[in-house]
Amino acid sequence: MNDNKRFFDELRGTGDSSRAPYANYTEWFDGEDIRDLNRKSSEAENFFRRTGITFNVYGQAEADERLIPFDIVPRIISASEWTRLTRGIEQRVRAINAFLYDVYHRQEILRAGRVPVDLIARNEAFLPQMIGVEPPGGIYTHITGIDLVRTGENDFFVLEDNARTPSGVSYMLENRETMLQMFPELFTKVKVRPVSDYPTNLARSLGACMPVNASGEEAVAVLTPGIHNSAYFEHAFLADNMGVELVEGSDLRVQDGKICMRTTRGYRPLDVIYRRVDDDFLDPLNFNPDSLLGVPGIFDIYRAGGITIANAPGTGIADDKAIYSYMPDIVEFYTGEKAILQNVPTWRCSEPDALSYVLDNLEELVVKEVHGSGGYGMLVGPAASKKDLALFRKKLEAKPGNYIAQPTLALSTVPILTKAGLAPRHVDLRPFALFSPRGVEITPGGLTRVALKKGSLVVNSSQGGGTKDTWVLEGD
Repeated sequence: MNDNKRFFDELRGTGDSSRAPYANYTEWFDGEDIRDLNRKSSEAENFFRRTGITFNVYGQAEADERLIPFDIVPRIISASEWTRLTRGIEQRVRAINAFLYDVYHRQEILRAGRVPVDLIARNEAFLPQMIGVEPPGGIYTHITGIDLVRTGENDFFVLEDNARTPSGVSYMLENRETMLQMFPELFTKVKVRPVSDYPTNLARSLGACMPVNASGEEAVAVLTPGIHNSAYFEHAFLADNMGVELVEGSDLRVQDGKICMRTTRGYRPLDVIYRRVDDDFLDPLNFNPDSLLGVPGIFDIYRAGGITIANAPGTGIADDKAIYSYMPDIVEFYTGEKAILQNVPTWRCSEPDALSYVLDNLEELVVKEVHGSGGYGMLVGPAASKKDLALFRKKLEAKPGNYIAQPTLALSTVPILTKAGLAPRHVDLRPFALFSPRGVEITPGGLTRVALKKGSLVVNSSQGGGTKDTWVLEGD
């Protein structure tokens, strides 16, 4: 099945037989009719369409609402592999939170010279208004998504950190629900750890982060920019599954030193807001004055201890891909340990020597915008045309500080279902971690994104990628 021996195949490994995590699944698959499975695949697409699991694609004549393709072959991770990953994820999440606290307080890591001051001072995600602010429980990153890639049997790397407003958890949950409905017999053969308790865990984790001046009602709401946002389905899904209200900025106002939500019985105070609105639009009195999405005065209430905002304002520094390149130092600085999960080697194009190397080897590298996301604004050198390379070269020379570069990794492959059978495609993985004073909880699995085009390394849904159910086995 593995038609390219350069890539580690998670089904076959380096041999022809199935690796242990896939053994029971392969035995089941070999007994199935491929035509029946392809019919099931079509049924899954219809289910997603009926449920309304879509995302919006911007930058076109009009916003295009699309389904994210779902592949019914699961990505399977052994219990021992997951144990190693969770140790590294928890270490990284704690280090990111400690870094954010330090940056907005004593700034010891800057004084020690482990991270350049300019990288913070000139960072558009840095919020001077957060300096000295004590977030409830000392938590900045209540929800974090750590993007991982695999290159070998025991080789996992962090591709990027999502600490601002990580998305995709609704697809993780719906993917599992779809598989349970379509293949109930398979889950009796393969013992898989559940993910369905994520909304309950999220509600409990947010409830553990009450502000200093809490109302006593432990009232939580999800703040959405509205129905035109690309992740609106997820906002509504999470609010519904947590049993909390989904609100827009116009539903909230400051009253008696609290953020209050409009209800049929008047305004009711809130204690925690899980916001899916970017910092700049959160409060027109403190940030972008033209914003119609946020709540005037919410940041003042936050600073006074009247509301918890998850994730905390200013966490976007940890999403910055230039900061990412310092993460091994950041982890060691705050934990006293070497990073369990390694970074992908990274060239900071703001540095002259690094820029020179990147320009000389552009056709072999992946170049990303420091603040980019969703697969936009990046160059995959080996797949780029001469015209694309020339255009990107000009961008790099004009604003080198806007970019970092990385080698083109030999991402692992997992099987997808095709009309003819199984075929390997490249994947990444976004596990989700919840952080509160209770500790770090990591959902067993996460969102596997898959590049459905043969040979493609771009897994983002906005760029034609799909998703898979991610199975973490209960035991090896």
